[in-house]
Amino acid sequence: METKNEQTDPFENEISIMDLYKSFGENHVLRGVNLQVKNKENVVVLGRSGTGKSVLIKIICGLLKPDQGSINVLGKEVELLNEKELQQLRLQIGFSFQSSALYDSMTVKENLAFPLVRHSKHLSKKEVNQQIERVLDAVGLLQTINQMPSELSGGQRKRIGIARTLILRPKIMLYDEPTSGLDPITSIEINNLINLVKQEFNTTSIIITHDLTCAKTTGDKVAMLFDGKFIKQGTFDEVFSSDDERIQNFYKYNFIK
Repeated sequence: METKNEQTDPFENEISIMDLYKSFGENHVLRGVNLQVKNKENVVVLGRSGTGKSVLIKIICGLLKPDQGSINVLGKEVELLNEKELQQLRLQIGFSFQSSALYDSMTVKENLAFPLVRHSKHLSKKEVNQQIERVLDAVGLLQTINQMPSELSGGQRKRIGIARTLILRPKIMLYDEPTSGLDPITSIEINNLINLVKQEFNTTSIIITHDLTCAKTTGDKVAMLFDGKFIKQGTFDEVFSSDDERIQNFYKYNFIK
């Protein structure tokens, strides 16, 4: 049974989820989820494919509505917001997609300029260029500024996708399978970048993954999702020192193949 030993504190928690339920027909995906994410904390949500990890982050940013429960993000009850209020909240939430979601017909510079020009129309061209160069430098890819996405490696595309998300200076980052499809060396680079983003941009993050190396490297806290509920929360070592057979089987699946 999921524990609720963390108390909701609006001054400490940037994300607070209480008794969250979500079903699609007879498929009961989330069955009473509780999660607190503190300011500037990286929380990793672990679970097998199809356990509802991606559904959870879509609910957090208002892309899906819950059937029951409350979701408080940056002091706002997400399920009560109208569309205009949701759009304002989403500007403070960065979403890093598995696919990087870059526009193939635009250069790296144009990809990064697009959200900035759309949402920060008061900026001069010089200021736009300065911010583009700043985030590219932060992800270590300033040299790619005039390249097309097709010229980049998979790891570089991931980094540019994160840079484009950072350009609006979000308070919260949501990473969906950030190391999926990457080789081990590139995965380590992305994990290090997630930690760097937290330090340099003061972000609060939820990282959705089934990659235990990513979880151990990036997570201040790990939450194990199984059958629609978190069955264990704590540090990586606390979670995987559990004698719960479901958790041990997940560990073995990742590291003993």
